[in-house]
Amino acid sequence: MSRIHNPVLYEHAVYDIIIIGGGATGLGTALDAASRGYKTLLVEQSDFAKGTSSRSTKLVHGGVRYLAQGDIGLVKHALKERGLLQKNAAHLVGKEEFIIPCYSWFSTAKYLTGLTLYDWLAGKYSFGKSKFLSKKETLKRLPGIKAIGLKGSIRYFDGKFDDARLAINIAQTAVEKGAILLTYTKVIGLQRNGDTIKGIDTEDVLTGKRTTFYGKVVINATGVFVDDILKMNNPDAKNMVRPSQGVHIVLDKKFLDSESALMIPKTSDGRVLFAVPWHKHLLVGTTDTPLDEHSLEPRALKEEVDFILNTASDYLSNKPTEKDILSVFSGLRPLAAPTKSDGNSTKEISRDHKLIVSGKGLITITGGKWTTYRRMAEETVDLAIKHANLPAKNCLTQNLKIHGCTEFKDGNYLDIYGTDRAGIEALMAENPDLSSKLHPRFPYNKAEVVWAIKNEMAETVEDILSRRLRVLFIDAQAAMEMSKTVASILAKALQANEDWEDNQVEIFNNLASGYIYQAKNTKKNAALAE
Repeated sequence: MSRIHNPVLYEHAVYDIIIIGGGATGLGTALDAASRGYKTLLVEQSDFAKGTSSRSTKLVHGGVRYLAQGDIGLVKHALKERGLLQKNAAHLVGKEEFIIPCYSWFSTAKYLTGLTLYDWLAGKYSFGKSKFLSKKETLKRLPGIKAIGLKGSIRYFDGKFDDARLAINIAQTAVEKGAILLTYTKVIGLQRNGDTIKGIDTEDVLTGKRTTFYGKVVINATGVFVDDILKMNNPDAKNMVRPSQGVHIVLDKKFLDSESALMIPKTSDGRVLFAVPWHKHLLVGTTDTPLDEHSLEPRALKEEVDFILNTASDYLSNKPTEKDILSVFSGLRPLAAPTKSDGNSTKEISRDHKLIVSGKGLITITGGKWTTYRRMAEETVDLAIKHANLPAKNCLTQNLKIHGCTEFKDGNYLDIYGTDRAGIEALMAENPDLSSKLHPRFPYNKAEVVWAIKNEMAETVEDILSRRLRVLFIDAQAAMEMSKTVASILAKALQANEDWEDNQVEIFNNLASGYIYQAKNTKKNAALAE
């Protein structure tokens, strides 16, 4: 599975469905459409899951917070999808024990009641029963939690996953079902026939080549960028979304040396904060800050990082500081554009998705979350069938296994590749040099880089270190130290020269420097990378 460098071969075809956007929603829609047998094309201006879809809190969940807001329907649907996803991508989605420390008996009763309802709503898709844990048991499961005043905790189960890895596997599955996926292909205009959208004009970001593709219906699944596409159709269109920024920091696991995750149910501003073990480190987040602009590389604000550190410090006996941050990253959620009465608040805006016909031949899908990507895709394709008068075909994704799916795990970090693990091990057996580690602090090796290039459509150093191996999101300094080796392997595989290789290292290191926390972003306009 390599990138299609010559899309001119396909420009004269008329696709049943063209999808703009290679995040969770776009990829899910491509998989749904292709698996039903529709001729499907997806274009993405960067790499798969470059934006929001690689920057989540790594949870596959029904949404305890949404339950507190009374959104029972959203939670119930999400819990079912959580169960389906765990079954269909068993190599990536696992059960995680979450613990809510309680410092009053009232909170103990309140959370146990709410989470018992959460379990009940899951029905046959339940991940396990919630229960009260004593103070002694809580401290045993969460060494490092603040003991003073602790009454006990509530234990419940939800799902945890690797978001970017799942995106890659969904892309692979879509290709196996016949979809054509083009990364680094930016939409620069819409093709029209009167008032009907008939296709897209694109530009290859890496080569500058322009191509037009025609389709019976175009689906705008670009997340925080949906308004950019809508304005190509109607320059006077009102904005559908306003971005809300979520920030995460990554710390050494020593701050909460546990396989259980910490859930802080109510922070100082009424939100929820998680501390989740992830790739042998601790992921802590998130925030919810409304912004007026969007970017592929948003930057964390100082006040957001301070909020995360201060909140975590209220619960951890070993209090993390700025110097302990190994990586900081931000993602933008596409929330409904607020009305005047909403002001700047994003807490009460529904995270459920919106699906609308934006014009003849143009459908827009936005909102939602990773857990419900499959259901969102099903609804989107169903609407596309009706709108474009395509032959009706039933959705097949409810029981469709995602590429790599296997329940076999033996604790090796290569388990994350699922059935592809055997291919990586074969590369190392054929060429022992590929067993060499990329960095002494990480298990990743050269064979994984070769595999990503040959089988996972990786084009750049960033593609590999950010979304295939996840190092940039875990330890930005270590990622920079790996960049030269990765660039060398890429250059050899792509038959690129030394100047290209050096340029890749420079581009990546400039990007990675923004993931190394520096307490300088004190204004909101500093949140967007120039």
